[in-house]
Amino acid sequence: MKSPRLILARIARIRWHNALVALLLVAAVPLAMRLWPHEPLRAWLPSSTAVYDADGRLLRLTLASDQRYRLWVPLEDISPAVTEGVLLHEDRWFRWHPGFNPYGLMRGAWVTYVRGGHPQGGSTITMQLARLLWKLDTRTPGGKLRQMARAMELELRYSKHDILEAYLNAAPYGRNVEGVGAASLAYFGKAPGRLSLPEALTLAVIPQDPSRRLQSDSDAGDAVIGPWLAASRNRLFERWIARHPADASARPLFDLPLRLRPLSRLPFEAPHFVEQILAARRLEGGGDMRVTTTLDLRLQHSLERQVHQYIAHAGDRGIRNAAALLIDTRDMGIKAMVGSADYFDSSIAGQVNGTQAKRSPGSTLKPFIYALGFDQGVLHPQTVLRDVPTSFGPYSPENFDGHFLGPITATQALIRSRNIPAVYVASRLASPNLYQFLHDAGVSRMAGEQHYGLALVLGGGEVTMQELGGLYAMLANRGNLKPLRTLASDPQTAGTRMLSDEASFMTMDMLRQNPRPDDAVAAQPSRMPVYWKTGTSWSFRDAWTAGSFGPYVLVVWIGNFDGTGNPAFVGVDAAAPLFFRIADALRAERPGLAEPVRRNPANVRRVSICLASGDLPNAWCPQLGTTWFIPGKSPIKVSTVHRPVIVDIATGKPACPPFDPEHTRTEVYEYWPSDLQRVFAQAGMARRTPPALPDCQGGAVAVGDPPRITSPLRGSTYTMRASRIGEQRIAFTATTDASSRQLYWFVDDAYLGSTPAGQTLMWQPERTGKFVVRVVDDRGRSDSRPLSISADL
Repeated sequence: MKSPRLILARIARIRWHNALVALLLVAAVPLAMRLWPHEPLRAWLPSSTAVYDADGRLLRLTLASDQRYRLWVPLEDISPAVTEGVLLHEDRWFRWHPGFNPYGLMRGAWVTYVRGGHPQGGSTITMQLARLLWKLDTRTPGGKLRQMARAMELELRYSKHDILEAYLNAAPYGRNVEGVGAASLAYFGKAPGRLSLPEALTLAVIPQDPSRRLQSDSDAGDAVIGPWLAASRNRLFERWIARHPADASARPLFDLPLRLRPLSRLPFEAPHFVEQILAARRLEGGGDMRVTTTLDLRLQHSLERQVHQYIAHAGDRGIRNAAALLIDTRDMGIKAMVGSADYFDSSIAGQVNGTQAKRSPGSTLKPFIYALGFDQGVLHPQTVLRDVPTSFGPYSPENFDGHFLGPITATQALIRSRNIPAVYVASRLASPNLYQFLHDAGVSRMAGEQHYGLALVLGGGEVTMQELGGLYAMLANRGNLKPLRTLASDPQTAGTRMLSDEASFMTMDMLRQNPRPDDAVAAQPSRMPVYWKTGTSWSFRDAWTAGSFGPYVLVVWIGNFDGTGNPAFVGVDAAAPLFFRIADALRAERPGLAEPVRRNPANVRRVSICLASGDLPNAWCPQLGTTWFIPGKSPIKVSTVHRPVIVDIATGKPACPPFDPEHTRTEVYEYWPSDLQRVFAQAGMARRTPPALPDCQGGAVAVGDPPRITSPLRGSTYTMRASRIGEQRIAFTATTDASSRQLYWFVDDAYLGSTPAGQTLMWQPERTGKFVVRVVDDRGRSDSRPLSISADL
């Protein structure tokens, strides 16, 4: 039998064991609650989004999903003066209590219920956070007990750091402002880490009674803090200097008036740009609550000011709306965006972002046609093109002014926005053509290539201002296409090569020669060069000017969002003046503005040419010029426009050898193609007709250009009614060299007939099928093309 002493010892051990287990269980419960996965307190409350420009200036503070201004800020980014001031003012025992303070509760009950003073809840910071998170009614003893229970739950689940951080981000600051982050931005226009001591202590005292302390200020519309709030803040300051005697020197600052910005004056800058940013964030599922953009608010204000002044000045011409976009080519950041003339004007649908709207670009795509032509060896800047009536398959474009200029260099054709030469160059492009180029450049929502045909050259498709701005930035960046950036966090990519360095350089050099539409004084050579092009859409719906100066690309649009046309909507008359107003304003505001240093491409040369033809000069070319030339790529041949003819002095007719210098002379004639001769005649600029050369002077030698068939149209199928086969006719025409006198026409080697050069032969096909049409001039030079004829039942 065991002794009583052993029994007692065993009982003691059991009790000690049980007590230890109990203690471990008691310790394990809070540890388990702390370690058990749970949502961070940040996820409990929806947050606003603060959008900043590139220099940290606030553009907009949005409402959270519960219609509150609430911006979560990490505790480390909040001024220590705010943190310590809140603890000193509201909960000095926060670091040590378990979520509630018995002394504070008893004191609050005594003051409220026994002394009948101003109600005091005695709540700790943790209890206040619990009330805010769970929307508790704490005006009754039962509500207070639930608040205490929730506070203890918070203490078990979260650290003191997390609880204090959450409270500072959820505390009420009057009206619908919650949290130090939103309050510091709303009232003081600065981040909570940059607050002065008076500002920090002001924010520390507001949450205890926000409606009362801000009521007098908000009701009166006065931006200066009222006496109630100032007195509460100053009392806290006295307690503050008891802990921080060195801050007593700041007392004079507390005697100065402190202004709180009314909520009605919260920044609402660059509305179209900010809404584009916010819409992209919604599609991406949110992100950081602080968004730093590429926008420059000073540039934004400059563009807005110029647009507003221009619309006010041009209103008498029916110009009521405009949009403008400024891009920095160095980093591809959008620096300013004016989506409409007035965001708040519903009569112009002002809230529509015009920079994202699909519009016909008019002639603003022409520079890229010439650049592609340079890369594919179709032409060089001084190639002479034909501005004459021309059909390209079923498409017969006209010039904007309805006139034709005859021979014109590629540079002048681009500067003067001639349609026929541009369509001709586009028709010569192989791979890529303009459609493929735009598709590869990321132009969105394009229809099939057959939908546009060559009309795409003259604005038959649609682009957005942002897409067009990206294309012009690609030109400025020497053919390297990079995506536009709206956020500072967007990566700067190496880009995609769309055009060669040489083609981009040559195109920019052409655009640089485009004279300003205003007076000559404004276009002094000493000014920074401007590379620009205009565009006008069909039916005068859109007027454009796009170009670059210094480091920027600027795109300007004039029109109506509903597509209503206006004869005043002409690019050079409506959009170009606004373009240059903005460019001149930016250059005046930024005297140091300069174009980025870009060296001339290594593989580009300057060569002499005959100005009349754009080809290498022969011995008889009277006027020489120079042009940029890409060796191994640019087309090159010797000019044949100017040709010598040995004339008998007595008869005035071509002579035959041997030539006697005393009885003959050499005359130089211009041998122009027949289509250009007609344009010269129509313009009253008829050229001397070269004489017919006898065989002895090379009349039988094929010198000059061969005929070029202009009808039938290349690549087209002619459809005729089956019942009228043999009755309907097809016109055969060709452009000829000036030395040609007669043309001979053949179909499948069957002779049809002859016509004088420049005249038309009509052919009546007897059947459908595929044919080969051939023309030969009286010098033996020829051209041919296929022809298809089908029947329509």
